[in-house]
Amino acid sequence: MNEQYVLDLQEVDETQVAVVGGKAAHLGGLSRIEGIRVPAGFCVTTTAFRRIMAEAPSIDDRLDQLSRLNPDDREAIRTISAEIRRTIEGIAIPGDLAAAITRALARLGEQAAYAVRSSATAEDLPTASFAGQQDTYLNVVGPAAILQHVSRCWASLFTERAVTYRLRNGFDHRKVHMAVVVQQMVFPDAAGILFTADPVTGNRKVATVDASFGLGEALVSGLVNPDVFKVRDGEVIAKAVAAKQHAVHALPAGGTQEVAIDPQRQEQPALTDAQVVRLVQLGRRIEAHFDRPQDIEWCLVDDDFQIVQSRPITTLFPIPETGDQDNHVYVSVGHGQMMTDPMKPLGLSMWQLMAMAPMHEAGGRLFVDVTRRLASPANRAGFLELVGRGDPLIGDALETVLDRGDFVPTLPDAGLGGPPAGGASAPIETDPAIVTELIERSQASIAALRRDIRTKTGPALFDFLLEAFQEHKRVLSDPLSMQAIMAGMEATWWLNDQLREWLGEKNAADTLTLSAPGNVTSEMGLALLDVADVIRPHPEVVAFLQGVEDDGFLDELPKFAGGTEARDAIEAYLDRYGMRCVGEIDITRPRWSERPTTLVPLILDNIKLFEPGAAERRFEQGRQEAQKKAQEVLERLRALPDGEQKADETKRMIDRVRTFIGYREYPKYGIVSRYFVYKQALLEEAERLVQANVLPEKEDIFYLTFQELHDVVRSNEVDDKLIQQRKDAFRSYHALTPPRVLTSDGEVIAGAYRRDDVPTGALIGLPVSAGTIEGRARVILDMAQADLEPGDILVTAHTDPSWTPLFVAVTGLVTEVGGLMTHGAVIAREYGLPAVVGVVDATRLIPDGQRIRVHGSDGYVEILP
Repeated sequence: MNEQYVLDLQEVDETQVAVVGGKAAHLGGLSRIEGIRVPAGFCVTTTAFRRIMAEAPSIDDRLDQLSRLNPDDREAIRTISAEIRRTIEGIAIPGDLAAAITRALARLGEQAAYAVRSSATAEDLPTASFAGQQDTYLNVVGPAAILQHVSRCWASLFTERAVTYRLRNGFDHRKVHMAVVVQQMVFPDAAGILFTADPVTGNRKVATVDASFGLGEALVSGLVNPDVFKVRDGEVIAKAVAAKQHAVHALPAGGTQEVAIDPQRQEQPALTDAQVVRLVQLGRRIEAHFDRPQDIEWCLVDDDFQIVQSRPITTLFPIPETGDQDNHVYVSVGHGQMMTDPMKPLGLSMWQLMAMAPMHEAGGRLFVDVTRRLASPANRAGFLELVGRGDPLIGDALETVLDRGDFVPTLPDAGLGGPPAGGASAPIETDPAIVTELIERSQASIAALRRDIRTKTGPALFDFLLEAFQEHKRVLSDPLSMQAIMAGMEATWWLNDQLREWLGEKNAADTLTLSAPGNVTSEMGLALLDVADVIRPHPEVVAFLQGVEDDGFLDELPKFAGGTEARDAIEAYLDRYGMRCVGEIDITRPRWSERPTTLVPLILDNIKLFEPGAAERRFEQGRQEAQKKAQEVLERLRALPDGEQKADETKRMIDRVRTFIGYREYPKYGIVSRYFVYKQALLEEAERLVQANVLPEKEDIFYLTFQELHDVVRSNEVDDKLIQQRKDAFRSYHALTPPRVLTSDGEVIAGAYRRDDVPTGALIGLPVSAGTIEGRARVILDMAQADLEPGDILVTAHTDPSWTPLFVAVTGLVTEVGGLMTHGAVIAREYGLPAVVGVVDATRLIPDGQRIRVHGSDGYVEILP
């Protein structure tokens, strides 16, 4: 029975997490690495924990209660978890289990001092470290005290912080078990933490060492500021020695105590540079063994390092895999597409198959390698200007990389070809017929897709789709379409630049583009106002919609007076816009047609906030403001030297921007229209796989790449473990913050606005839609949770076109992500909403309900008293 309850650390490795927990499994793995010293010890296995839990059936009821709690319900979590801990600590350890533990102690020395440490099965995982969530006890002496602290470690599986962490990360309380490590105590001269990758920048080639005197507890508890060393390529490249006034030392009878450090030693480094370099070399060996960057706890005893813990660093953003050792600079696709959430594998692979440039995946997001653009002297300046106009933070980050002069090579220009992607194009006539022709081409292509895909099933469907993806790319890369998009964007830039120079007008194009014709995205927001007009006169329908939770509600509407008209209006809206949704670049996201309840809160807000006819009035008001602004600008220009020439040129640009800027939104509409056709066909295939018992549910196909799904359809076989691994990985990606710019060293480069023209305390961003507005901030991360009042300002992380229906009901916009020509900025200008985008951490720094002032012309947000 001894082997069931106790295992020596030398007997375990990383494959035995279910038996000994994450910490013990890693310690066992560490003890097998040549040159790595790990203090001797043993593990009380999860078998012992399960036996203890079985001694108290009442815990089952408490676990049921915990599982139903919201992670923010702190009071209930505190109460129930405390009851579970008291119950576990009150259970007497059975005699045979206690005997197994004391026998293991006797082999190591009963009167020696030990560290007794929790080792949960959901701990030190690649995707969730659970660092600090369970308990550790140092310098425990004697069998009775060790048994008592083993019980405390079992109970610490249910600390308030551990329970909350599991609830937030989707871990089932019943499936997480606790083992306990009992390890000979180390009495170090110095101790600390080694990160084999820089935990702040993510750079995998820079290791960081935190060090202090005595036990590492002084550092972990925040008692002292540590010395900090940075090491690259075997050399200390930076160090900061702290004044260490205190240390934690072990007491002879057990326990620890805080002691004062001799003033003459306080500012001496805890490690020499040579020791730091040697420690990092050990860390690199450990990192290679576990095949990922590590967070390592170490102790120094008589100039000899002992390792007492190693866990993966779970906060690092992964690096795209290229298969070479060259330097690469990557730019986030999601920041340009206004969707920085992780995407499922099917969504990632299909976007890659249809993208106009190669894209690399990391952390559930896509990145473009821009190294060659940066390395080409002829292309570099134009590329940086284009990127900087769109998102100054990306532009500044790329400038930062270039300024270092040691990461991006300089390549000959031959072979790179042409201007940067999306750069200047040959001018085209200002002719609305061009836009009409482009839209007709797109509609014809989508109609042909819908017609031809109907008869395709099985492997033949996938062959057809690969051909359809080529047509998709052909439509997207239509030279006339690219010219039309650039004509609107370049006219916007020209107007802003020239009218600022000639008239001192800031962001003049923001007013000149109000209610521009033919913008399918802004029309979508106004069209939902028309839906509200149909429903508003029918109180029974309104009351019914206020309680809707089921997506089948459309079938219920005809039961109410006015319900048939309401259903027809909503269905007509869905026929035109139902392929849209939040995060629509990920084909796996539920579309409005699939989940129409998403629109209900927006319709109800429109009914509450607007009078009938609001859509037409709003559009006409914007059109008249733009017309009035154009007349005013032209009159002022004519009064200048060379005024007639300036006015004529400006008039041409105003006509151009109003002709083409609305088309800027149409290609995305075409993309998502095609996406919905693809998705419906693939889900029909998934249904056949479910009927054939290949898959348990249709949505499992979302966790396969397009090619993998093709293989499953051909073979009627699927790797269930792979799908589960993908689900776990996707869940973990939500905790990662995707960077705008990332290097192949793993370094995240944030970029800065570098401005000194804003008030102290203001939040800086990019001005994208002119005007100043004050109001209540509504921090909304889920559009379905919108509950707006007159005058509210929308604060959110990012807005793709699907957020547009919400724009009609707010007076201003603040986002964390965005650029001058991203969808949210374009629509904010057309609706006349003052807007500032690219405000880092806006949803965290601006409390919901806080009064704020948005300076849409100057690019900052003030938090008001």
